[in-house]
Amino acid sequence: MKHRKPLQEVNPLADALRPGQSIELLKELHILTRDGKLNQDSRRKLKQVNHLVQFIEKVMHELGAGHGKSLTLADHGAGKSYLGFILYDLCLKALGSGHIYGIETRSELVEKSQALAARLGFDRMTFVNLSVLDATTALALPARVDLVTALHACDTATDDAIAFGLRKEAQAMVLVPCCQAEIARSLNAHKALNLKRTTLAELWRHPLHTREVGSQLTNVLRCLYLEAMGYDVTVTELVGWEHSMKNELIIARRVKTTNPQAASRLRALLELFGLTEFLHHRFTLLPDNAVVQ
Repeated sequence: MKHRKPLQEVNPLADALRPGQSIELLKELHILTRDGKLNQDSRRKLKQVNHLVQFIEKVMHELGAGHGKSLTLADHGAGKSYLGFILYDLCLKALGSGHIYGIETRSELVEKSQALAARLGFDRMTFVNLSVLDATTALALPARVDLVTALHACDTATDDAIAFGLRKEAQAMVLVPCCQAEIARSLNAHKALNLKRTTLAELWRHPLHTREVGSQLTNVLRCLYLEAMGYDVTVTELVGWEHSMKNELIIARRVKTTNPQAASRLRALLELFGLTEFLHHRFTLLPDNAVVQ
């Protein structure tokens, strides 16, 4: 009679962790429990961040990381700095160069991140308690940054991150927008006027459609703005929809100074949807020499 081989114990972390990823860091971030366990919510969070790091690694390589260039990264709306710490652990630690700046408005989160970085010996991480407006001119941050990231930056925080990146002449931006509501509010406020002006307004006549159209339009306008400012833009899924409904990933790489054609299309789209007010407070750096085509 043949004896069956005993079944090997399955490690539930095996498919969730990247090679060499620090278990202790994940415990400190409360993604893992103190005994190294991973619940379903934490698994989703870890999968999203690890997957985003893979995209960022590629962009860093394109910018010269690992080839003698020390990159400066700014993580806007850092929160608890999951992304910054995991990015440092998986990428910057091995490179031995580069610096991550975590920008966050909540002072208690900044203090906790500073303390954690000190405990871990992550000496090329700096955390600043600043708004995006103040961060753009603050002496605590360099005059230029190579890469701007923003993970689940809620509503206009993604626009703030884009504005920061443009002012800092960032060579690339990696953005995961969340809860886009500003344009939906504007569409709703002018709904009656637009229904008289164009049948296109039927797309957002119902409240549910207003939210959906506003969210979609917000990211389309953001991409056009980045293109107008000289970036090549890629839009893709971050992870499968079963993990998060806030799933859109925007990757922008700077390739030229400006793109007047993209600026023209952006202006035309704002006019079509009755949103020209945003030219004065959201798309303020748009090139002037644009002709609608």
